[in-house]
Amino acid sequence: MQNKIYQKILKIIQAKKTAFTVLLDPDRNVPGQSGEIAAYAEEEGADLIFVGSSVLLNNNFQLAMREIKQATSLPVIIFPGNTQMISPDADAILFLSLISSRNPEMLIGQQVKAAPLVRELKLEPIPTGYILVESGKLNAAQFMSGSLPIPRDKPDLVCAHALAAEYMGMKMIFADAGSGADQPIPDEMISEVKNYISIPLCIGGGIKTPEKAFEKAKAGADIVVIGNAFEQGGSESIAEFADAIHSLSKSQIIK
Repeated sequence: MQNKIYQKILKIIQAKKTAFTVLLDPDRNVPGQSGEIAAYAEEEGADLIFVGSSVLLNNNFQLAMREIKQATSLPVIIFPGNTQMISPDADAILFLSLISSRNPEMLIGQQVKAAPLVRELKLEPIPTGYILVESGKLNAAQFMSGSLPIPRDKPDLVCAHALAAEYMGMKMIFADAGSGADQPIPDEMISEVKNYISIPLCIGGGIKTPEKAFEKAKAGADIVVIGNAFEQGGSESIAEFADAIHSLSKSQIIK
């Protein structure tokens, strides 16, 4: 299976040092709104669009996917919370294994159920090691997966999990504090993990200001994911986040 979208992600990282991703949750948007936000995100400097939710409360997912794909030329990638979130209108899907969990359903069970449909729809899977990191409160991803997050003061545990995922052939690590997290992943943890693996490191959760986004990029995040900061009507614009995330030169990234 071709990996055009993954290669495109690598090229964005090489060119811009850190890719800026806007996460859209169809559960939080009325029909028509997701496409409008995706188009606006592209105009304002986003590099990628992730689409996903921890749980679906309505039947908007497929409609939202079509709207988003029609509205933007950016890569549209599913960030699935379960096997309901698979659509032929996406360019790719993060084929997640929740490697910080000890719940077999999150490690391999959901993946076995999803794999045949991903193949049938000819979606590009991007094998991704998903790691939940303590954020100060219980979040939806932890609750729905029945998983404990890795303590935020234990970067060695995140490093070991991330390296194991790389050795098992995964192409990306997504370390997440969770939607609406009180605290984002510590910069020191990001730096240690980045220096421990050779595959892209994606960071999300609790990044509420452009200044915080800049800190995550400077610490070594290859991809910074922003979602709730826009959904909650913050004063910062997508362009401000884009400028902050893209402002680093290669020599400025902490090693």
